[in-house]
Amino acid sequence: MRSQPPPPASRPRSGTRSGTRLAGALTPLGRGTLAGAAVLYAAGFVLGYPEPVVLATGALLALAAALAWTAPKPALEVRREVTPLKVPRGEAAVAVLHVANLGRRGLSGLRAGDRVGGAEHVVDLPRLPRGAARTVSYPLPTGERGEIPVGPLVVVRADPFGLTRRVREYGPPATLLVRPRTLPLPVPPSGRAHHLEGPAGDNAPSGTATFHTLREYVVGDDLRHVHWRSSARTGTLMVRRLIDAALPTTTVVLDTLGLTEPAVDAAASVAVAAARAGFPVRVLTGDGLPPDARPDAETILDRLALVRPGTGAAGAAEVLRTARGGGSLVLVTGDPAQVGRAAGLRRRFDHVICVYAGPAPAPAPAPGVTIVPITSLDDLPPAWSTR
Repeated sequence: MRSQPPPPASRPRSGTRSGTRLAGALTPLGRGTLAGAAVLYAAGFVLGYPEPVVLATGALLALAAALAWTAPKPALEVRREVTPLKVPRGEAAVAVLHVANLGRRGLSGLRAGDRVGGAEHVVDLPRLPRGAARTVSYPLPTGERGEIPVGPLVVVRADPFGLTRRVREYGPPATLLVRPRTLPLPVPPSGRAHHLEGPAGDNAPSGTATFHTLREYVVGDDLRHVHWRSSARTGTLMVRRLIDAALPTTTVVLDTLGLTEPAVDAAASVAVAAARAGFPVRVLTGDGLPPDARPDAETILDRLALVRPGTGAAGAAEVLRTARGGGSLVLVTGDPAQVGRAAGLRRRFDHVICVYAGPAPAPAPAPGVTIVPITSLDDLPPAWSTR
């Protein structure tokens, strides 16, 4: 006897055409109207007056018309895009809503509700004639750094009286990543006389060359550096990017005790400047998170977007004690006591810089430590240039 084939697996819910029904029922006003009609019927029956019965009948007819209005299932194609998905804090990000009517009748009374963070954003959609499409955009909040969930997106169709509604969910939720702000800065000095104009990059001398990352092939690249496995997987010719291991490393330590947004922005600006110049960079925080092995600018921004104020009593003290020496140390803190701890690391690093983002006045200079006081990110470039 042949066995029956298993039922097909359900497809993941990404439906932009029909949506997923969440609710289709009376609104609070509709329930109140129904309750009022019942009371009027009872009053008319008990008291023997026809007027309450007439009013109750009118209310029930209105409810019936409202149910007939919202009962048909709308044939909609709904798609929401968040652009860009990653944005610096304070810059513009929008959600673009594409709605198309695939049915044979025009649709009106549509309203879209999109949950953004902890609030719901409601958009009234214009009337959609048969076969028509509309595009509506609305801004997303980017004032706070971190991950902002966007969705689920629901489309509500209500009758003109507001007695009934039909709610359907469309598409998967999205996530907007709000990153720190950054400003261009020169690479911090290393205290060495070599390699200050830039990394040896792809032409690093043998013996000090180490693998850094993969990038797309450009004309003139050495074919010996082609990474064939990745090229076959991506369909694009990829080559190994080598860096000189002897290049000075920039170590950025962000103190998360009493964390402020200018401090996060300053740490991101320093680390991104070194990474985009091709220098090795380490980003350490006082929350105990391990550093990325070979972070690039995008990885640094993604990680610092999620940094939260620390709760440990040690703060950055333990990170400074265990940080590997060499190159430049840039400590970003709002605690004056950390400046003195950074001075004790002068022998382990070629250059020590403390970006002080705490309340004024700045702490007294410590031996071997350059103090860069700031109150906002805009103060960093001029202070950094004169350090």
